[in-house]
Amino acid sequence: MQADRGPRIVITYCMQCQWLLRAGWMAQELLSTFGPDLGEVALVPGTGGVFSITCGDTLIWERKRDGGFPDAARLKQLVRDVIDPERSLGHSDRKPQD
Repeated sequence: MQADRGPRIVITYCMQCQWLLRAGWMAQELLSTFGPDLGEVALVPGTGGVFSITCGDTLIWERKRDGGFPDAARLKQLVRDVIDPERSLGHSDRKPQD
């Protein structure tokens, strides 16, 4: 990665579980939202039920630790909190009303 590019997001997914489409969809959501603010979104095949999302050295989501998969809005909030905490995500930032 070039020094002047944005952060690198890595989505590691389990090939045995066939989570490539889920990983690809999440990558698309991040690229659609953050566009040129990201340097790269990489998909890394793994095994053993792995599904994790990292930004640099920061673990953003881990399926076993966090209990399943994040929805798109939650994932965007977590990535935003790492790369640009002051950024508004519009409707993705709205909290559900009681």
